Amino acid sequence: MKNYFFKILVAGPGGAGKTSLLRQYIKNKFNDSQLMTIGVDFYLKELQIDPDINISLQLWDFGGQKHFQDLHKQYVDGAKGALLLIDLTRVFQTEKVKKWVDIVRMKKDDLPIVFIANKVDLEDKIKVKDEELNGAMQEFKMETLLKTSAKTGENVDKAFETIAKVIYNHKND
Repeated sequence: MKNYFFKILVAGPGGAGKTSLLRQYIKNKFNDSQLMTIGVDFYLKELQIDPDINISLQLWDFGGQKHFQDLHKQYVDGAKGALLLIDLTRVFQTEKVKKWVDIVRMKKDDLPIVFIANKVDLEDKIKVKDEELNGAMQEFKMETLLKTSAKTGENVDKAFETIAKVIYNHKND
């Protein structure tokens, strides 16, 4: 069996659901009153993407508030990929996506990013159009787009499996 270790950044604006997505993935739990992440937090999870391939994921949860963003410069080093989250219930802003792309790619211009549009369960509150999501994904050369719900668990496992497979495939190109 081959073992790999991937550092993955989980980034995006405050309130996008980064910590909730991670808690759903790690513990299969959702908390409606999740507190904001102060600076950065991290989690570990084992993932088997093939009978012969085991991947240890070190998941770095970046606080999304503006006053934490200078801290992130220290934490992006060594990252192999990122999940970039946005909240589907807030007005889409390309400049905010660009800011987060710039942060996670600070040390590596071609860092693989999976674009996560979170809170798909709040159907009646969604403000973001698919065209906006697809346009940003293409403009910033992200690997793929997934719509998730940290609350219901929809596509949560798939998000982490996707970034792990993308990193693994890039590593073996």
